[in-house]
Amino acid sequence: MIMPHIHRVVYPGRKEGIVVSELGKPLNLPDGWTFLPSGDATITKSVKAKGPTWVVQEKKGRRLLTRGLWANASDILASQQEVAAKRSTQTYTRRRGSDLARRATKQQRYIEEFFAEVIIFLDFHPRYHNEAEILAGKVTDHATPIGSGTVARTERIPVAKRAEAAVIAWMRHATTAYDSMRIERIKGRRREVRRHLAAKSIALLQAYRLGHEVTENCPLKKYWL
Repeated sequence: MIMPHIHRVVYPGRKEGIVVSELGKPLNLPDGWTFLPSGDATITKSVKAKGPTWVVQEKKGRRLLTRGLWANASDILASQQEVAAKRSTQTYTRRRGSDLARRATKQQRYIEEFFAEVIIFLDFHPRYHNEAEILAGKVTDHATPIGSGTVARTERIPVAKRAEAAVIAWMRHATTAYDSMRIERIKGRRREVRRHLAAKSIALLQAYRLGHEVTENCPLKKYWL
């Protein structure tokens, strides 16, 4: 029986040639190993199939990012050559072109669906129809790009909920002082601040929903110009 290769998770060390284990223990890299940056999933998968690897992860805020992996240099080189040879064929080129076209069509449909859901959530009075489209466009442009890591890219909640969360997130950064706030490092404090700012954002939208005259100091007004 073929045993599966071990793919260990490690973290960047302070010195070159050193990584840190999940338990915080410094580890020397095995002889003959080199680093493969993340970015090409096909090569990464091929390398993992050839032998053990150390996958480098790094925490940024709440996100855990994969930076790449350490593996035997010969395995990485072999995988790169194999993948390059496969990608040079006409069959791959045609299939790749079809895949890209299909993904582009799917992405465009999602952008249109997301934009429509944002418009529904905003629910602006007809008086502010143009403003609703401007705001929906800005939120959609920010939230929908593939790889953006925003709530719009998750499939764990319905699109309508993604649109709502994306509007609130966009307004938090665009219409409040959230980005420059000094928030105490107390458990739950940042969540509390976000809830407070979300309530302010909803209150701000309410004037547009009711069709009221908007004051000159409205933080959204600069986006209509």
